[in-house]
Amino acid sequence: MKKGRPLWILLMIATLGTAATLGAHTVNYEVQQQGIAVRAFYGPEDPAGYSAYEVFGPGDTLPHQTGRTDKNGFISFVPDRRGAWQVKVLGESSHGFHGVTIEVQVDQDLHLESFKKPLAAAYTKLVTGLSLIIGLFGLYALFRSRKKAQS
Repeated sequence: MKKGRPLWILLMIATLGTAATLGAHTVNYEVQQQGIAVRAFYGPEDPAGYSAYEVFGPGDTLPHQTGRTDKNGFISFVPDRRGAWQVKVLGESSHGFHGVTIEVQVDQDLHLESFKKPLAAAYTKLVTGLSLIIGLFGLYALFRSRKKAQS
């Protein structure tokens, strides 16, 4: 019995050592509430779901991150330095391919500082107002020309 005991202890140590090294191959994770989210869409109810994108850090020539938007058109990334980040989205719709580049300013705390809206979004009210005025003037001119033609 004394001869079998050291063999048993040796087997236990070998088994525990093997279990410890097998544990090193597991995937670990943590959940953090940080990062920046961008939503790409064609219209308020039409997200650019599963569209290809690339995220470039300030001065980068290689992408910091690539992938596809989720089904709701969202892209999330965690910046590692402050500055102007570029998010390039290539969307595909029934009208063909559409691309947009979004510039996101990240502050020293790695939070969203600001972002540039496209011209159409920044001046929507102005463009809508001018279009309305031009349209009304066009209708007025059309009715006026019809009255002159009938006279």
